[in-house]
Amino acid sequence: MKKNLTLFVVILLLSNVAKAQFVKEKSINVQIGFGMSAPYYSADDIADSGFYLQGEYVLGIASWVELRPYAGLILTNSNGKDLHDNPTNEKSEAKAFLIGGKARVRAPIPWVAPYVEIGIGASIGKFDTFTAFTNINKSGLIYHIPFSIGVELGRHNNVDFGFTYYFQPTVEQFTGAIAVGISIPLKN
Repeated sequence: MKKNLTLFVVILLLSNVAKAQFVKEKSINVQIGFGMSAPYYSADDIADSGFYLQGEYVLGIASWVELRPYAGLILTNSNGKDLHDNPTNEKSEAKAFLIGGKARVRAPIPWVAPYVEIGIGASIGKFDTFTAFTNINKSGLIYHIPFSIGVELGRHNNVDFGFTYYFQPTVEQFTGAIAVGISIPLKN
């Protein structure tokens, strides 16, 4: 009993100290953009288009690294054509809610700060991947791996322009977006 109480007190004290030093800055980032989805394997080179929206709670750990829990939405539809404007029966559609966490590493440079980020998350929705190689029609919860590259712009790096992708191995497709975002600082 005495060991458990001592361990509890030590953990409580360490977590209080860690909390005070762990997060330097907090902000909310909202992104909107042109969404797309594409299969891993396709005979006709297809990519279906749509809409993308995402919100992130940004936790600045240092000037060059941030943790970013996120929630978003991707909606894509097939137009029945491939990338060369030829008719096709292949499609890669996604109508999903996205949730997860990412870590962003960036160059701490004012005005133009390039970044890269990676994480893990879940997609909840409906996915159709129909190609010469794949026939998947799945609804529900699947995991995804987010990956993004881009640049933060402005004196305080509060405007974000980037390419973001969500690799979804379960349905053999990836979704993504060309997005623009804005960060709103929060008081600590």
